[in-house]
Amino acid sequence: MDHDIKTLTARLLAQRWLPRSDRMVRRALVDEAFRLELDRRLAEVGMQLLDNPYAAHVGVALQPEMAEPVFGAGREYAASNLGLGRDEIALLVVIWSLIVLPKRERQVTRRELADDGQADMFGGDKPVAHGDSVSGSLQEASLVADFGPRLGGKTKLTIALGKLARLGFIERRGGIIGEGPLLDVALDYRVMADRIIHGTLGEVLAAAGHRLPDAGPSDADEPLPDDETDATA
Repeated sequence: MDHDIKTLTARLLAQRWLPRSDRMVRRALVDEAFRLELDRRLAEVGMQLLDNPYAAHVGVALQPEMAEPVFGAGREYAASNLGLGRDEIALLVVIWSLIVLPKRERQVTRRELADDGQADMFGGDKPVAHGDSVSGSLQEASLVADFGPRLGGKTKLTIALGKLARLGFIERRGGIIGEGPLLDVALDYRVMADRIIHGTLGEVLAAAGHRLPDAGPSDADEPLPDDETDATA
């Protein structure tokens, strides 16, 4: 086990995220002793595992108490430790709202993109889906048209999209913006969803013609057993 723990810890620190389908990640999600040792080793260097059962990836981040010692005694790091400016963070939140909020609604109700709006009496028995079957995409041109004037214009927004892609929050393919490995891991759904849906940003998104759920899925905060039960798979 020691070799696997060391390997997984090193991979997480080097790569920042790994898919839930990875053999060692799956073991960490179902093997309690393995997970405890992984958490201990990450904690020794001030890190923690980011594990959201609705996300397709896991990641690593600083423990909250380590943010100030690592990034400085002031508060400036709170908005800039990834090199993102205020407009870029605002764009990230908009993209998160348009991709993750509808995705979470599908996951909680066990619907997929192909059957949006259709009832399934057996939907609650399905495992939580990840990936393209539930995660929608955005047209880059539409995003620029809707929010470019509020976020510094087309050129600035296009540059910001490139930065978000390099950081792993989004993926860009042929003018389409999709979910990146960190979008649903690094941003805390429990903190953000209600504030967006019932806050000013919800009104801004609605005015731009983007429908959001009426409220955050009530059971999205509840821990889920991982779909995999074979720790050695």
